[in-house]
Amino acid sequence: MINYPIKFEPILKEKIWGGTKLKDILSKNTTGTAIGESWEISDVSEDATSVVANGVLKGLNLKELMREYTSEVLGQQNYDIFGNNFPLLIKFIDANKDLSIQVHPDDAIAKTKHDSFGKTEMWYVMQADEDANIIVGFNEDVSKETYENAVQENTLENIVHSESVTAGDSFFINAGKIHAIGAGVLVAEIQQTSDITYRIYDWNRKDDKGQTRDLHTDLALDAIDFNHKEDYHMQYEKAYNHSSTIASCPYFTTNFLPVKYGVIKDYTDLDSFVIYMCTKGSANIIVDHHTETIYQGETVLIPATAKEVIITADEAELLEVYIYN
Repeated sequence: MINYPIKFEPILKEKIWGGTKLKDILSKNTTGTAIGESWEISDVSEDATSVVANGVLKGLNLKELMREYTSEVLGQQNYDIFGNNFPLLIKFIDANKDLSIQVHPDDAIAKTKHDSFGKTEMWYVMQADEDANIIVGFNEDVSKETYENAVQENTLENIVHSESVTAGDSFFINAGKIHAIGAGVLVAEIQQTSDITYRIYDWNRKDDKGQTRDLHTDLALDAIDFNHKEDYHMQYEKAYNHSSTIASCPYFTTNFLPVKYGVIKDYTDLDSFVIYMCTKGSANIIVDHHTETIYQGETVLIPATAKEVIITADEAELLEVYIYN
């Protein structure tokens, strides 16, 4: 039985819009100047699978871990649903420049067109430059015709909702909602295991070879929810040593957990793995006398076999993630 806090080697992704905050703020080991994403826990594909960085399982990748330990990792209910596929992709994202305006398909579209999960996700803003913003949804209900005209006339910015952000803001992005992280924003992202993105508008930029990136106009049209819904900016409590729900959906539950001195988490009634993402400070994660320290920008996976977790910290802020069936 596995019963200790598992760390993974980050998978760093260079992006046209990436920067240096993953190194400068989150201490990722890179000399790159355009690193946009750190995939903390990934089972997206054979060439993008996380590798265990600590303990007796060090060197195993996540796929091997799942095949060998099955429900011990996921919990029985999750294993019955997902089998040997890890259901979440955990990231930190540095948007040095605006990301494209994009949308993700839901499960039905993704299964039919890509044999993949859909992509519902959420962002927790860890740091934001002055005047930084995000795009999420439309500023009012729009028709498909209005949207298509805006795309053709290069005026999409006029019909989307833009919102300024500061550290601690959190946004829930269900499949179908158009969105973009703006320049100067550093986020923790929790999402379904999927790398399916339909790019709608990319600010007319070109790469270092003078090429524009592909757009997915037709695919996006079938995926977009054209209704204006103010269901994205999440509110939550910030009480020490208390888990406050930020977002909860069939795909994941994410809680905000600020720790001061110490807290004991009882997961006896939870049939799921738990993930901690450290967004501020550092914390000791103790499972069955095994201790791992996570610092700002680090992530740890607690297998479903662990029913009690002790967390100690002078002061830290964590995101607590699991799947509640």
